[in-house]
Amino acid sequence: MPNAFESDVLIVGAGPVGLTLAIDLAWRGIDVTVVETRARAAPPEPKCNHVAARTMEIFRRLGMADKVRNAGLPADYPHDISYRTTFTGQELTRIRIPCRRDRFAVTDGPDCNWPTPEPPHRINQIFLEPILFEHAAAQPRIRIVNRTSVEDVVVGDMSASALLRDLDSGTVSRMSSRFLIGCDGARSVVRKAIGARFSGDDMVQRVQSTYIRAPDLLSLQRHERAWGTGSINPRRAGMVYAIDGFERWLVHNYMKPDEGDFEQVDRDACIRTILGVGAEFRYDIISKEDWVGRRLIADKFRDRCAFIAGDAAHIWVPYAGYGMNAGIADAMNLSWLLAAHLNGWAPPSILDAYEAERWPITSQVSRFAMSHAEAEIRRRGAVPGDIEDAGAEGDLVRREVGRLAYEINVQQYACAGLNFGTYYDSSPIIAYDGAGHPAYTMDSYIPSTVPGCRTPHLWRDDGGSLYDAMGPEFTLLRFDPSADAAPLRAAAHYRRVPLTILDVETSAARGLYGHRLVLSRPDQHVAWRGEALPSDPLALIDRVRGALS
Repeated sequence: MPNAFESDVLIVGAGPVGLTLAIDLAWRGIDVTVVETRARAAPPEPKCNHVAARTMEIFRRLGMADKVRNAGLPADYPHDISYRTTFTGQELTRIRIPCRRDRFAVTDGPDCNWPTPEPPHRINQIFLEPILFEHAAAQPRIRIVNRTSVEDVVVGDMSASALLRDLDSGTVSRMSSRFLIGCDGARSVVRKAIGARFSGDDMVQRVQSTYIRAPDLLSLQRHERAWGTGSINPRRAGMVYAIDGFERWLVHNYMKPDEGDFEQVDRDACIRTILGVGAEFRYDIISKEDWVGRRLIADKFRDRCAFIAGDAAHIWVPYAGYGMNAGIADAMNLSWLLAAHLNGWAPPSILDAYEAERWPITSQVSRFAMSHAEAEIRRRGAVPGDIEDAGAEGDLVRREVGRLAYEINVQQYACAGLNFGTYYDSSPIIAYDGAGHPAYTMDSYIPSTVPGCRTPHLWRDDGGSLYDAMGPEFTLLRFDPSADAAPLRAAAHYRRVPLTILDVETSAARGLYGHRLVLSRPDQHVAWRGEALPSDPLALIDRVRGALS
């Protein structure tokens, strides 16, 4: 293999973050080995339920979006979130999210008409991960080693090595790689190896979560189906997520502050209270998925040639469904930086940008999730005792509780800000121009070309997506064909930096972009903008490839 290493990159963990990282690296020409403790066909836990629009944009670029969108719930199953007194009780409010059949046709929902070629998709990890695995396994540059643990990690300046233990035979071997990436979750071996420590809030919320099979539950509903159903009553607060749209459900029971250990709370009684069913209702427990909501961030994401991403780097209360998606955002940031260096057009210093860019954003997003969790916890603790009463007074109470539930939760279930608003304001590889970035919130998004922001999406006059027309690495978007791009092309060629020059012809372009020239990075964030090229194009190229950091 190149550089005398057994692999350019060794990734620990074959969950969605590790697999997407491997696929993107291979797409960029890098050899990757992925090591996973689970067997090849072993199903994952039913954890993540939501693929963000930004992640779907990534899957589109990698050729997986259609397969992902066509999996999960039945095509006509609403992706709505319904809040009721119980799962089978009266509906208080509904956040309307189109089913996948209508995803591109419906335009009046809170997450419709977003500036993206790929809206969000509700799909559980048990359906998503096999798609990613199959795609990764088909790539000639990716080798996946299952039923193998990683131990005794040694990190050096120029390489890393790890002991690989076959969990079936007990056989051990040592593997070396140029770079090591820990996508191995909250108990990350790689995080421990680089000496990173978690800090933050160790316990925000305890959730007794149960994966059940209940084929009769659908028929007991008094209202239209929903992907997520919140149960709001004075006895229990919970969420029920449809997994397959027929019989499998994930029931979250939000435990009260004074309740003890998970098993000290009557699981069956809580499930029945959340569902609103009696002792005669039958269901089977598939697995127990209890979890503790935390807000923890590693104090560093890197030591020399080793990095961490996803849950290995940060854990937060899973509101807004953004845990996995934030991990994939880490992976996409790191992927192009590693590939730029390994492909020979960027110095090692470009890798300094990973922590400089991702750590501040991770901290900000975790605080969004924390703030929302606190608001939801307060709401759950103040459910009126007469919410289930019949008559006009009960109706009034239900309307008010429904209004508050909608107001709080539409921010997490239709979070345009988390999807698109991420920007990097202190990166060593971005050419800033002094302009301020738009406000970044969980729910709102303002498209902007201020360097560091996500490159705004638009539809071209031919109906195609701007993202589909952009190159795989740097793309200079030219909104005036008379603008001279030749000096930047020459500078990029001199430094061997891959650069595509794309003339964008659409009536909306100049109003949205505001500049004649915008340089977009491989991860579709703005690296530079201007009315004309700078006087020293080579310095700009050196800035964005990490040679001036």
